[in-house]
Amino acid sequence: MATDAPPRRAVKPTRHPHPHRPRKRPHRPAPAGGAGSSGTRIASFWLMAMVSVLMITPFVWMVLSSLRDPAQSAGLLPESLRWQNYADALKSAPFLTYARNSFFIAAGHTVINVVFASMAGYALAKLPFRGSKVLLFCFIGAIMIPMYTIIVPQFILVRSMPFFGGNDILGQGGTGWLDSWWALIIPGAMSPLSVFLFRQFYLGIPKELAEAARLDGANEFVIWAKIVTPQVKPAIVTVALLTFQTGWTNFLWPLLVTGREDLRVLQVGLASFQQENTTQWALLMAGTAMATIPMIVLFVFAQRYFVNSLTHVGLK
Repeated sequence: MATDAPPRRAVKPTRHPHPHRPRKRPHRPAPAGGAGSSGTRIASFWLMAMVSVLMITPFVWMVLSSLRDPAQSAGLLPESLRWQNYADALKSAPFLTYARNSFFIAAGHTVINVVFASMAGYALAKLPFRGSKVLLFCFIGAIMIPMYTIIVPQFILVRSMPFFGGNDILGQGGTGWLDSWWALIIPGAMSPLSVFLFRQFYLGIPKELAEAARLDGANEFVIWAKIVTPQVKPAIVTVALLTFQTGWTNFLWPLLVTGREDLRVLQVGLASFQQENTTQWALLMAGTAMATIPMIVLFVFAQRYFVNSLTHVGLK
């Protein structure tokens, strides 16, 4: 038996009493230290400005000294700008030959280091094998060893290289690699720091890229050369820049292993302006300024990749 239910009243939607009035947002306190943060920025700016001035002062002094008259005995500023000092520096010694030798050594170190350090970094990052952690710790430990502690064993190894320079199979009886391009290019070409940098960059590459390439039949050399390494251009530029700079400014090792004039490098050639009793400061600074220009140009063009790579490694 059906019963008639009373009709329900329609529920009217409630409206805001003031529909056109915007809702009040909760009050948020202003960030503390507004004036203090401004003062901190100003102090940081002046601190960086002072540090920049201190860092650029030696370069300014080098350029001013290169333009001084050799007869001028006192005064920081040159009495007259003598651009002839640069021409005299080039004429006093075969600096073009020295610069060519330095370029060959730096370029050779750069190519060898980029190729083999990237291979080692790829193996440590993408190819798990027994002892990889121990090998990585060895590379990190090698970074902490100063170059001057290994220079004597390295010199003995170069001099005792078998079948070179009149040496027998035991490395005796001759000079080995001394006074040759082998001694200038091969030792010190690879750097453990470069291996570590490449490994850190390869760790950031997704492993799916390498796995997909393996499924397509690519071997590890193809994966390293064509798939993974093109993704780490900042690492390549950074390692190349650091290696070229080290090879270009190397002084002690070429001085130890070479005595021939045609193998003398630029940094050793600059020492010819320093005699026992006097130093030709104007010519020395002129030659040093010309030797500095290539590195400044390289850094200007590669600074973006250089800064990005250091930031990337620091965030790992």
